[in-house]
Amino acid sequence: MLIDVDRLLRAYHEEHPDPQNPAQAVSFGTSGHRGTSLEGTFTEDHIVAISAAIAHYRAGQDITGPLFIGRDTHALSEPAFRTAVEVLIAHGVRVAVDADDGYTPTPAISHAILTHNSGNGARDTADGIVITPSHNPPADGGFKYNPPHGGPADTDVTGQIQNAANELLRSGLDAVKRSDYAEAIARADRYDFLSAYVDELGQVVDLELIAESGIHLGVDPLGGASVAYWEAIAERYGLHLEVVNDRVDPTFSFMTLDHDGKIRMDCSSADAMAGLISLKDRFDVAFANDPDADRHGIVTPSGGLMNPNHYLAAAISYLLGDARDFPADAGVGKTMVSSTMIDRVVDGLGRRLQEVPVGFKWFVSGLLDGTLAFGGEESAGASFLRRDGRAWSTDKDGLIMCLLAAEMTVRDGHDPAQRYAQLTERYGTPVYRRVDAPATAEQKRVLAGLSPDDVAASELAGEPIDEVLTASPAGAALGGVKVVTRSGWFAARPSGTEDVYKLYAESFQGPDHLERLLGEAQQVVDSALGS
Repeated sequence: MLIDVDRLLRAYHEEHPDPQNPAQAVSFGTSGHRGTSLEGTFTEDHIVAISAAIAHYRAGQDITGPLFIGRDTHALSEPAFRTAVEVLIAHGVRVAVDADDGYTPTPAISHAILTHNSGNGARDTADGIVITPSHNPPADGGFKYNPPHGGPADTDVTGQIQNAANELLRSGLDAVKRSDYAEAIARADRYDFLSAYVDELGQVVDLELIAESGIHLGVDPLGGASVAYWEAIAERYGLHLEVVNDRVDPTFSFMTLDHDGKIRMDCSSADAMAGLISLKDRFDVAFANDPDADRHGIVTPSGGLMNPNHYLAAAISYLLGDARDFPADAGVGKTMVSSTMIDRVVDGLGRRLQEVPVGFKWFVSGLLDGTLAFGGEESAGASFLRRDGRAWSTDKDGLIMCLLAAEMTVRDGHDPAQRYAQLTERYGTPVYRRVDAPATAEQKRVLAGLSPDDVAASELAGEPIDEVLTASPAGAALGGVKVVTRSGWFAARPSGTEDVYKLYAESFQGPDHLERLLGEAQQVVDSALGS
C-alpha cells in the first residue's frame, strides 16, 4: 500500500520517456503536467524539457523578473525542484526559492507574483512554478506554471510550453543547458514566502476578530506544504488554533484510505478526512488543506465535513451579504458544474454571476481587476478579494477559505453548515453527485466536441429539457455537455488522465430524482457518443 520512495526516486532519474508514445509525452491539463516516474510519465527528462521550454517562453515574452518556484511534500517534488533550478539557472532565469528551503503552498506563489508585479508596473515582471500534483496519490508528481498574472496559465501558454517541451524530448534534450545543483542554488535569490504571505493575511480575513473571540480551531494540513504556515498564522495572530497532525512523510502513511482504497490527500473526501471528522466536536470549526494548500475542507460540529458546493454557497452569501463592502459591480464566478444553489444565492444578493468552464484560469482576470469578488470551483478551490477590494491571489487559496470559516463562525454565532442550512430554507435543498463512467479515447474525443444538436432527448427525469449547453454564456467551450431542466441538471466531460468521463448531476427534488437523473443522463450521453 505504501510507496517505495527509493524506487520512485530511482525511476525518476533512470526512466526515459518514449517520445513517440503519447502517453509519455508532456501534457498540460487544467492543472499542469502530472504523472509518475513508475510509468515513465513524470521523469527527470520531462522536467528538464518543461523547464527549458519555460525559459524559452519567458525570453520570448520578455519576462525578466524573478521566477518564484516552490514545491509541496510529495516525494517527486524535491528531485523535480532540483532539476528545474539547475535548468532555469543555466538558461539565465532569475530564480527565487524559499529563504528557509521550506515547502511552499500554491497561493503563496501567486501572492508573491502579484506583490512583485504590483510594484513594478510592466517592467521586470515575475512569474512562477509550483511543483505539485495537488491531492493526488503519493507516487504522483506535478508541475504547474503561473504567468505574470499569478494564476494558472491559459491553454495558449501551456500549449506553447507543452509543444516546445515535447520537441526537446524528441531531439534528445541536446540543446538544453544545465548547471550543477550546488552552483545553481547558490545563484538563486532567496524569498521569504511564508512571512510575505502570513503578514498580509489580515488584509483578507478578520483575524483580529477571530483571535479576540477565542474560538477553538483545528487544522490538519494532511502532511502538505501548509504545515509551517498554520503554525506561523497561529503565532502571528494569536489564534487558539491546534494543528492536529504536523507530520510530513512522503508516503503519507498517516492518511486514512480514500473511497477506492488509495491514499489520496483529498480534503473534500469524507474517507480521506476521516481523522479530522472524528475530532469535529473538539473544535468550534476545523479545516484541512491538500498538499499544495490550494483546496480546502471545512469540518463543523453540526454537519461534519461540508460538501464543497455547500461551503461555496455559504461563503458567497457571507462575503457578499454584509461582511464586506465590495464594489456593487463586483460579481461571483462559478464553474458550469458547480451547484445551482450558488446561482440562486447570487441572484438573491443582486449580484452578477459569471459562469465558466472547468478550470480556475477562467477567474484570473476578474480576480486581478476586481470585477470578480469571488471565484470558486466545485472541487473545493476558491479565492476572493482583500477586504479593501484589491486582488489577493489569482490562484486557488485553501488557507483563506479555511480562515474565512472561522470568521463566519464568530460573526454568525454558529458554524458555516448552519448558515448553509438557512440558505436551504430560502432557496431549496439540492442534492449533488459526481460519478465516473467508462469511455474510450475516441469517445472522450467525441464528448469534448459535442454540439447541442447531438443531444436528441427532449425530456430528462420527467421534466422538459430547457437548455443543452456546450459552452459557457460567454462562449468558452465546456469541453463536454450540460443539460438543464427546471429542477435539475447534469453535465458530462471527459477525464484528462483516465479512460472515463465525469458525470455531474444535481436535483432540487431529492435523492430519488437525482438517481433517476443520473441514470437517464448516462443514457443521453451514451446515445450522443454512439455507444
